[in-house]
Amino acid sequence: MKFPPVIAVTSGEPAGIGPELCAMLAHQRHSARRVILGDRRLIEARARQVGLPLPLADFQKEGAPSPGALEILHVPLCVPSRAGQLEPANAAYVLALLDRALAGCQSGEFAAMVTAPVHKGVINQAGITFTGHTEYLAAKTGTPRVVMMLAGAGLRVALATTHLPLKDVPAAITRHELETTMRILHADLVSKFGIAQPRILVAGLNPHAGEGGHMGREEIEVIAPVLEQLRGEGMDLVGPLPADTLFTRGVLAGSDAQLAMYHDQGLAVLKYAAFEDGINITLGLPIIRTSVDHGTALALAGTGRADPSSLFAAVDLAVQLAQRR
Repeated sequence: MKFPPVIAVTSGEPAGIGPELCAMLAHQRHSARRVILGDRRLIEARARQVGLPLPLADFQKEGAPSPGALEILHVPLCVPSRAGQLEPANAAYVLALLDRALAGCQSGEFAAMVTAPVHKGVINQAGITFTGHTEYLAAKTGTPRVVMMLAGAGLRVALATTHLPLKDVPAAITRHELETTMRILHADLVSKFGIAQPRILVAGLNPHAGEGGHMGREEIEVIAPVLEQLRGEGMDLVGPLPADTLFTRGVLAGSDAQLAMYHDQGLAVLKYAAFEDGINITLGLPIIRTSVDHGTALALAGTGRADPSSLFAAVDLAVQLAQRR
């Protein structure tokens, strides 16, 4: 008998919308076991605040889930939290959620982890250097290189660079780094998504993909040589393409993923097309990790107006990937 996968869902920044989004999972029908990681009293209080009935049951690794109840693995807050009010003292709590979920994935207790949004600023304000989930999980797993990919509305947009100032992007796109990114993206499309021969569209860095060198030479000197080398190994790669035409329907047709050179080049399009139910996936990790594609939305916390679609979609994808293993 094959048991349903157990998915860890970290509730994220306690002052944001994460706790109430996690509570909403109780009302999403699902065959998998979803285990919320967070402070039990916080999750219950936020559910009451937004008028949401919330049957909770303590997570028991070996036990069967209580019918109709959402499972929770209690991780205590460092200090009390109020909706919309950041508290640096809870930065350690936020990271403890990630550490516990990761440990469970590494041990086999969880089949995958799904992350609600965290607030990078308040974690750094607490004196902890933190650039994002992607980089944090890579460091914790000893993974030298990971790739950030967002999916939704039929798109799978991966990034050659992530959270960098725009002025630093050209220097970060080297032949070695781009080749590594392409290999990770291709390998995970095959192994995790089950696409035997993925077709990947690759954007140029400059307007018009450099216009033959008149608007920049990165396409000629870096991007095109890497693509040519990997095509020689059998990868189906198209590009470098001007980003303003890559994301048009005719060009996208038949592609399995798209690689943007920098954060806003790709994610502005993705979030326009699928902001409500977009998903963030970290490629290259030894575990499965998906996430919402939005932030903590402090102004919406505790109002009941937060949309859970992205979290629901992230859980659905985590289950699909876990079942494919």
